Amino acid sequence: MATIRFTGNIQRHVSAPDLEVAGTTVGEALDRYFDRYPGVRGYVLDNQGAVRHHMLVLVNGLSIRDRRRLSDPVESDAELFVFQALSGG
Repeated sequence: MATIRFTGNIQRHVSAPDLEVAGTTVGEALDRYFDRYPGVRGYVLDNQGAVRHHMLVLVNGLSIRDRRRLSDPVESDAELFVFQALSGG
């Protein structure tokens, strides 16, 4: 099963513990996570189901390509890492 992890800065806003989930795509894996922790969905995804602009999702250290349909593949031993993108100057 894939493991989903969230950074501490996200967890300051919403409880998002690490969790092992099933799924063959990013969307399926995140859906399983949100089934268990529904309050996290609105923080990570917009109202169309796409990853919010200020959020990043990595699979095994690589940024996902499909931020709208979340169709990037997820292997059973993958690690998904979700964090808030930082900007500034």
